[in-house]
Amino acid sequence: MATENVQIAKKSPYRFKRYYIYLVVTIMSLSIPFIRIDGNHVFLLSFDKKQLHLMGIAFDMQELYMMPFLLMLLFLGIFAVTAIGGRAWCGWACPQTIFRVVYRDLIESTLLKLRRIKNKQKEPDYSKAENASKKIVGIILWAILALIAAADFMWYFVPPEDFFAYLQNPTEHMFLIGMVLCIAAFLVYDVVKLKEDFCVYVCPYSRVQSVLYDDNTLQAIYSTNRGGNIYNENREKIIFKEKDLPDPANECTTCESCVTVCPTHIDIRKGLQLECINCLECVDACTSVMGKLGKESLVQWTSTNNIKNNIPTKVIRKSTILYSVALLVIVGLLFIMGGKKEYMLLNVNKTTQLYHIKENGLVTNNFLFLFQNTDAKKHKYALEIVDNKDVFIKSFNPFDLSAGKLAKKVVILGTNKKLVDDATKDTPITVTIRAFAVDEPDRVQVFRKAVFIFPRSDKLKQ
Repeated sequence: MATENVQIAKKSPYRFKRYYIYLVVTIMSLSIPFIRIDGNHVFLLSFDKKQLHLMGIAFDMQELYMMPFLLMLLFLGIFAVTAIGGRAWCGWACPQTIFRVVYRDLIESTLLKLRRIKNKQKEPDYSKAENASKKIVGIILWAILALIAAADFMWYFVPPEDFFAYLQNPTEHMFLIGMVLCIAAFLVYDVVKLKEDFCVYVCPYSRVQSVLYDDNTLQAIYSTNRGGNIYNENREKIIFKEKDLPDPANECTTCESCVTVCPTHIDIRKGLQLECINCLECVDACTSVMGKLGKESLVQWTSTNNIKNNIPTKVIRKSTILYSVALLVIVGLLFIMGGKKEYMLLNVNKTTQLYHIKENGLVTNNFLFLFQNTDAKKHKYALEIVDNKDVFIKSFNPFDLSAGKLAKKVVILGTNKKLVDDATKDTPITVTIRAFAVDEPDRVQVFRKAVFIFPRSDKLKQ
């Protein structure tokens, strides 16, 4: 029995595992804005440059057809994680949870000794001058970290190289600085004042979690089979002391350790509650108490089927298969869409005058072409008509365009052939124009339709 006690007591707490995950998430979130592939960012949604950078590929506003797929990937991914592991996102990766752990467990508890990590219910006595001064120090320390977090958030919209360049001329970029300060101020208010109420009352995720759960969803569950019912069917507490337990076989010690350690101030023995963020602090607390008695924790990260119905948890089931298929389809579509990136964008617009009739029956139409070089290097652009040998390009000279630049060109299409013999109306004729880079015609090319207006025959005779 002594050996069993030692093994249970030495079981690695989920709290420390979460800390490692928090560290990895923090390093990733701070590093991703600085990672570049071929000059483009791994992820950047730039409103200034009107571009989306994804895995080193830059997509312009005209190519943001990928955004719906990214949003579907995000939401379906969260739904899939919830169906399998409950609110694992909330407890293990959500910035709100990480920020609260940094402020409450690191700054307040570890550095300033204002509170105990194992008792999150007891608030410090701020009427004491020492505690009040420590709280001010804690808020200042968190405010500094909040500024870093706010800047990191902005780096996903303003690339770091531009961000730091803008800071050198702060008076010219007050909006950017104001955004950082506002985000930092919100984070201070959120973490210091709002606390876990954000998870309970503000975040919509807690409201939909119960819809995504089933009997195989992993979550923090109290075993009523072993511990006994602490609450009745109306969720009213009926057991306050161990001696009140109706069955001597019930193992709950009513020590309340799982309650005092909970950051959202709930009693896990009450059953599934929307306030639970799956941080598993209650599992660690019960594991420590029951381990001293040589018993397994009454609160475990498991499924309802496993802990209450003695049925093994099924990770592979209908819902998870459907989520997996949907995620694979979306990822596949993202790769397909990403492979269709256009390295040149071209808009073709007709001018206000329909056509010109010149000597010898020459008919011309004027168009305004807007070129944009979305590649990372300079190109020389040329044009050709690919599907109508009777219409030719009368006025256009190939030109150079630097990376990321725009250029407007007036292009004149003409014909000296009688394309249509109709005395009743002008006739629109659709032609296909290929725009391409002279140096890389196969890789950098686009096809656009242009409507050439041919006049009615009586006007040609005039």
